Amino acid sequence: MSDSLVLLFQNIGLTEQKAKETVKNKNLAPTLEKAIHSAGFQDKASEKSTGALLYTLASTITPGAQPHLDYLAKAIRDSKLTSTDQVSAAIKFVNDKKEIDEAQFNKECGVGVIVTKEDVTKAVDEYTETVKDRLVKDRYKFFGLFFAGAKNVPSLRWANGGDVKEAVDAKMLEVLGPKDERDVVVKKKKEPKVETKVAKKVEESASVLKVPDMFSEGELARLHVPGGNPQIKPELMVEHLKATGGKYVTRFPPEPNGFLHIGHAKAININFGFAKAHNGICNLRYDDTNPEAEEERYFESILDIIKWLGFTPSEVTYSSTHFQRLYELAIELIKKDKAYVCHCTGEEIQKHRGGPERGPRTACVHRDRPIAESLELFEKMKNGEFQEGEAILRMKMDLENGNPQFWDLVAYRVLKSSHHRTGSEWVIYPTYDYTHCLVDSFENITHSLCTVEFMQSRASYYWLCDALEVYKPVQWEYGRLNVTNTILSKRKIAELVNKGHVLDWDDPRLYTLPAIRRRGVPPQAINNFVHTLGVTKSDTVIEVAKLDAFIRDYLNETAPRLMGVINPIKVVIENLPENYEQILTVPNKPRDPSMGEHTIPFTREVWIDGTDFREVDDKDFFRLAPGKTVGLLNVPCPITCTKVTKDASGKVVELVARYEDTPGFKRPKTYIQWVAESPKHGSPVRLDEVRLFDRLFNHSNPQDKREVPGGYLSDVNPDSLTIEKGALVEVGLWDIMNRWAKSSESKTDYEAMRFQLTRIGYFCVDKESDLGDFKARPEASLKDTCKKIIINRTVSLQVSSALKKE
Repeated sequence: MSDSLVLLFQNIGLTEQKAKETVKNKNLAPTLEKAIHSAGFQDKASEKSTGALLYTLASTITPGAQPHLDYLAKAIRDSKLTSTDQVSAAIKFVNDKKEIDEAQFNKECGVGVIVTKEDVTKAVDEYTETVKDRLVKDRYKFFGLFFAGAKNVPSLRWANGGDVKEAVDAKMLEVLGPKDERDVVVKKKKEPKVETKVAKKVEESASVLKVPDMFSEGELARLHVPGGNPQIKPELMVEHLKATGGKYVTRFPPEPNGFLHIGHAKAININFGFAKAHNGICNLRYDDTNPEAEEERYFESILDIIKWLGFTPSEVTYSSTHFQRLYELAIELIKKDKAYVCHCTGEEIQKHRGGPERGPRTACVHRDRPIAESLELFEKMKNGEFQEGEAILRMKMDLENGNPQFWDLVAYRVLKSSHHRTGSEWVIYPTYDYTHCLVDSFENITHSLCTVEFMQSRASYYWLCDALEVYKPVQWEYGRLNVTNTILSKRKIAELVNKGHVLDWDDPRLYTLPAIRRRGVPPQAINNFVHTLGVTKSDTVIEVAKLDAFIRDYLNETAPRLMGVINPIKVVIENLPENYEQILTVPNKPRDPSMGEHTIPFTREVWIDGTDFREVDDKDFFRLAPGKTVGLLNVPCPITCTKVTKDASGKVVELVARYEDTPGFKRPKTYIQWVAESPKHGSPVRLDEVRLFDRLFNHSNPQDKREVPGGYLSDVNPDSLTIEKGALVEVGLWDIMNRWAKSSESKTDYEAMRFQLTRIGYFCVDKESDLGDFKARPEASLKDTCKKIIINRTVSLQVSSALKKE
């Protein structure tokens, strides 16, 4: 690690730890170094606010804006750009520009624009007149939409969010007066289960692109405003509001000990979405207090998935940043006689709590040890004088309380493991029960949103904040999201990976978010699905078929169509000339001109799918057979099979057909997909693999011993993955892949190349494909660089597909 680079980063206000982390980031470090030099702070310290903007610039700049890094850094130095909003606007403005029009830059980025409180008040007054009827009708329930609308007033684009909220609050009070009985939310009648409502919406083909706003209705809409949560000491709230400016502040706090799963998508949407709905901020906070289970790849994957879902953390924080402060507060807790060092084993603790028989609770012999003795022993714990399991620090709570979260929870334990950030500096680590609420307090979280299994923890969360007399956020719980026919347990997924039942944590048969992404599910579909479910206290278990239906409906609106054949059979059209060629223009989506179109060749030789031919016809088969006529999609006239050729084993290898272009020939009942043989046009595109996925488990709940007595490993479906080789796709595939190559910033999100193979299903390109050196040859088509193409089926079609066995 470069010590000079660490010092350089500290020059702009980064802490030593943050500077060291940044140096390790091979993408960020050189960009930030260049920005600092451009701004002229290599030999002198910058203002902390200026340094923060330089860091924002370096960490969010796009490849298209990189050539203008020097210009943007100097704009920050010269106080032209003074907020993160302006930096974001500046990056967007210069992206892919060869030259910068300074006057236009200043206009688009709000350079020199000063929006006073008086300006804000005037703009809010004017905006109020446009929505006054709705405001009077809905009263204080209209706050969220009113505030969001005011923020979107063009003249307030560069206004301080706190000033806008203050003006909105004042205007509502002026128009409506204080809250009264009309603003009391009346509890609605119990609604049907969420999954039932979702299924009904899917069955009725409701538009999946339009979803309800779960933040302006229901329980989330009734949560307190910042400053509305009482404190043990009033001055704590004063300090909190001074630090936040009255903003909503949330956090998404995953443990970096595994990959995120479908349930986390709900948590991400709620935490980031709730903050965004109120013009607040949401941090990504790694709850990294268990070094034994944490790996760097989990940290990277978590942030990557959050960005994939479309969210950007206001700040990335770590519980480990606060280890020293947490340790100091633990000492304070001991001094207040609210914590003590204990030597009980886990079994002894369980026995004191009543044991499996749920008998009377008793205090252990260490509970009343002198404060000075606990302080001395805790210091020895910190100094490594105890082995793991020999001593713990427990909070002295209330053993008579019926809530188990008051039964003297463990605050610290000895773990002699190296930590990814602090190395071997610590041999004691705080627990979740001790850390979580305190770090929420340190970060001035206004709404600590979590799932219902933490409901009992709310009381102990509040107890600890009050015991230490620190700012106390509000905890609020919502129901978890689960899906049938899968497992989400990190330990069990690890076992599936280690025993070879799945390829890895991102195997598309799993429901980790990396796996869902690799399968080609669009992030917008996941977000929309979560919003459709809404937020309640009840856990939601969704049948996997319903989730697939939602994804299918979304892709139906957004995915272009191609023709392809999985098990190809050649068809020679005998009455067309050898060199016959017809260029057909086909829509990317039938009956939707907005999706565009592409061209494909039609020639004397075409390929059809093996499932679209049957040598022995019957009345229930409507596709091609000897002497039978069928239409080819997008081709003017149908074909009739006149001859069948087989190999020595009896396998059909070629069909001969007649092109029925005689005037007045009867229109066929059925049309099938096809792909032309035309080397001149690079047709067909030959795929290396088509991966078809089915349910990983046979039962809806593979962990239920009543359904699956042999355990979840015995329930693995051996046919959950089928790999087909030799499939062919029409040349329109290159249009999709080339558009991706031109528009994608990361160049690694292969799954964004999505399409429907007509009559088969929705597919995406898998990350194991080899697209060659296309990054170095932006002018070339991918067909010139591509070496291997593997596609994954995202979801099948609702109708019988060409892959379905007859």
